[in-house]
Amino acid sequence: MNPTVVPLLAELIRFDTTSRRSNLQLIEWVQAYLAGFGLACRLTYDDDGGKANLFARIGKPGLPLVVLSGHSDVVPVDGQHWRYPPFELTDGGDGRLYGRGSADMKGFIACVLAQVPLFVQLANEDRLRQGIGIALSYDEEVGCLGVGRLIDGLRADGESIAGCLVGEPTSMRPVIAHKGIAHYRCKVKGRAAHSSLTPHGVNAIEYAARLITHIRKLADAEAAFGHHQPLYDVPFTTMQTGLVHGGVACNIVPADCEFMFECRWLPGDEPQRLVASVADYAETLLVEMRQVAPEADIVIEPVVYSPAFESDPASEIRHYVASLCGCEGGAGVAYTTEAGLFSQAGMPCVVLGPGSIEQAHRPDEYIEKTQLSACFDWLGALTSKLIK
Repeated sequence: MNPTVVPLLAELIRFDTTSRRSNLQLIEWVQAYLAGFGLACRLTYDDDGGKANLFARIGKPGLPLVVLSGHSDVVPVDGQHWRYPPFELTDGGDGRLYGRGSADMKGFIACVLAQVPLFVQLANEDRLRQGIGIALSYDEEVGCLGVGRLIDGLRADGESIAGCLVGEPTSMRPVIAHKGIAHYRCKVKGRAAHSSLTPHGVNAIEYAARLITHIRKLADAEAAFGHHQPLYDVPFTTMQTGLVHGGVACNIVPADCEFMFECRWLPGDEPQRLVASVADYAETLLVEMRQVAPEADIVIEPVVYSPAFESDPASEIRHYVASLCGCEGGAGVAYTTEAGLFSQAGMPCVVLGPGSIEQAHRPDEYIEKTQLSACFDWLGALTSKLIK
């Protein structure tokens, strides 16, 4: 393995970039690292200025770019039992390197940064026929919220994107399609009452439970009768409820309940038809609720939306990946990446990176050294496709 990969990964891991925190220390460190090679970076910030995307281009202005994309944020470690310090890269002596984000997805970022000297050398020698872009985003883990501003920046600069490699952990096997994801918040307002006078109240939790049961029935119908696509590890559209909050005491009819539900859909489908069914059922329940409490209400709010993704088989990035991986196709997966947003913006994508998705978000997250080595070498081979 290239000797710089592990030290670079150690630097990236030591920044606690949990999505609820700022990522600026990591972004500014990468900016300084790239500046050491004479590269300028464009930063695009969130509304508060506490988080930023980073983009750097390598090669002559006007060259179409192959973008190497990764997200800088990681998921929390709260409530997890770790044998190793999560924000310190630890060599377990078992061929694995442990730390939060090692697989998802700072391992890929470290491999990209380790290849920067080669990228810059080729650019300085005017040997690149396609430029190389390095893109780091914020808030991917909470709904791919940050990368849109990075994409807007690329459009504003008039960059021509030949292809985008999103380096999520795929064990270095190409992923050419994934589901979309949407999260919704449902607020149910009833009327409080003493539990001895239950008919005088409207139990928000019970009405929320009826909506949740309806969501479950929709999910079961999709599994049994909906469109199936065998390319995917979960081959049909799914729905589930993930959070429920409500009530103040067991002897009070609860006036309020709030829950979150999600939909993950196949390319070519959309969640709106399912959410419309939930909304229609909510209207039916409201008629019943308002017979007792005219102030009762049910509100469904969209929270997160990230589109499904299908790679264009005729795109240059697919040809590069096929030739380097020795395969013509790839996998479809149920999880979601920023490839959906890049692709929606007209930028052809493939998802491929080191490490296993099974390690993502887990305690004692790790990446195998062999995966880092394979990724570094693969990026070097990709570079050979981009030279004159």
